[in-house]
Parts: sequence; C-alpha cells; structure tokens
Amino acid sequence: MSAGGAGSPGGTQAVEAETLTASGRERRRELLAVEEPLGIRVVAERGGRPERFDVAVTMRTPGADRELALGFLFTEGVVTAGDAVARVRECEAPTAQPGSVVEVYLRPGVDFDADRFRRNVYTSSSCGICGRAAIEQVRMLCPAVPGDGPRIARETLWTLPARLRAGQAVFADTGGLHAAGLFDAAGELLVLREDVGRHNAVDKVIGRLLADDALPAAGRLLMVSGRVSFELVQKAALAGIPVLAAVGAPSSLAVELGSDLGMTIIGFLRGERCNVYCGQGRVEAIP
Repeated sequence: MSAGGAGSPGGTQAVEAETLTASGRERRRELLAVEEPLGIRVVAERGGRPERFDVAVTMRTPGADRELALGFLFTEGVVTAGDAVARVRECEAPTAQPGSVVEVYLRPGVDFDADRFRRNVYTSSSCGICGRAAIEQVRMLCPAVPGDGPRIARETLWTLPARLRAGQAVFADTGGLHAAGLFDAAGELLVLREDVGRHNAVDKVIGRLLADDALPAAGRLLMVSGRVSFELVQKAALAGIPVLAAVGAPSSLAVELGSDLGMTIIGFLRGERCNVYCGQGRVEAIP
C-alpha cells in the first residue's frame, strides 16, 4: 500500500491587502496559506459489496491529503496497520461542496464498525479534552512507549527549531502554517509536513510512516511548531514516538498523559534552552 507522492507543501493564494505604517498606507499583494475542507471516507466490504462511510471532515492546507487521511484513521484506531489498507484514492467533492475527498479502501475481512467510530468522537477534538476519565480512555488505545532510547544530546536539541523552520516552505511565504517534523536522535530531519492545523501536520507525518511501513517509530523525535496538547501526545504515542518537543508550552493534561505513557515531553525549545517535563532520562544529563 502506498499513500502516493512525497506530499508536496500545500498551496498559497494571493490577496490584496493594505499595509498601514506610521508614514502612511500601501496597497500590496500578500500570500495566504490555503485552507479548505477535506472529507475522509472509509470504503469497507459489506456482503461482498463495497460500502462507503463518511467519517470526518477536517479543515486543512491542501497537500499530502492521502497521508493526512491515513494518519487520521491510524490515530483514531480505525486502521491499525498499513496492510489493512488496499488502496487510497482522491476524488473531488460534489460540485455544491468545496474541497476534496480521500477514500481509504480497507482490505476484505478488515473489520470496520461505523457506529463505534462515531461514538469515539473525543479522539478527533482539535481543542483538547479534559479530565482523568479522558486519560483512562486514551490509555486503552495508546501503548506505553519503550523505556530505553533514544538518547538525545542537548546540543542536538538546540538545532531542531532552525532545522524545522528551514523546511517550512509555505510558512516562509505566508507566515500562516504549523509544522511537524520527525527527526532521528542525531537531529536529521526525516519527514516534515505543514498545515493550518497542528494535528493535521502530525497526522500527515504519521500517515507517511504508515504508508512506508515505518511504524512504530521508536528512536525518533517529533517536533511541532506550536504548543503540545493532549491530542498531540496521544497521536505520537500511538505511532510509538517516544519524544515530543515543541517551541511552545505543553498543557497540564499533555504532560500527565506523556508521563503515564513513559514519553519525554519537551517545551519552550528555543535557542539553547528548553523545559523537559517528563522522561528526562532520554535527554543528555547536565554535567
């Protein structure tokens, strides 16, 4: 199974804007990151015939749409391995609706309970969820990550924000996108995806790994351009990624879940400084 191409960055759109300064105003052309809806549809066999189930609509930046669909379905627990997927195809939404649709075809015999999926809507909340009960629910889906490795040098951590930023092609033009980057323990950037949504960018990275049969991603580090939410910790844990770092702050629930699952959560990674909230043993100790 392949997700298709390497996942080119999403598009931009030119608009006219008026820039105001102390000396006056100026009409100029500005580039904005495109945001459009993407429908995610599962096609499963029922009684020997394919049946389609619309499972989600997400607002995203076009690009790597197949990876986004695969990553979303994996982190929602619909697809548990790449060999469950027969093929992935993109199609246009009906003319009355903007955006596109990605159809993910499950192999015959792969179970898909549409009602159960609809009841588990908490996993797709981009705003995060609260409470100890939520952690208990997610723990049933998320395995604890291995306790050993990777060992990451502090000097390697300091280089990651610049490497992430250097790979953000559309952000350089628009200033309006989040990014998620997968690194190895030496700081080499392996996969980078951009999107208007942090969770979408992470799903695109995980979808690429699923298509490449590279899950679980033990020994890897995931860095995001914004803050760390409960949902992002959940997605990283499901992918077997033991270290999650961000330029911003984590939420209290993100740290609690990360600690419960044996992960390393790093926040405020800027310059030669960061906070390691849990899993400190994976970061090179201070002499």
